[in-house]
Amino acid sequence: MAEAQDDYREHQETYEAFSKLVTFSLLWIVVILAAMALGLVGGLSILGLLLGVGGSIALLIGFAVLS
Repeated sequence: MAEAQDDYREHQETYEAFSKLVTFSLLWIVVILAAMALGLVGGLSILGLLLGVGGSIALLIGFAVLS
């Protein structure tokens, strides 16, 4: 019975880590697409660059702190 509880905890930790990875990936794609839209379609190249770089750094720091 103890093995089943250990396995459950390990699976739960793996699920949470995978969930964080998927969430980070989706948010990063949204930030990059928004930056590209501002830079290419909106004509605000500098703002798009700042949003892309700043948003990527903010996501990295945010998910590093949450881990």
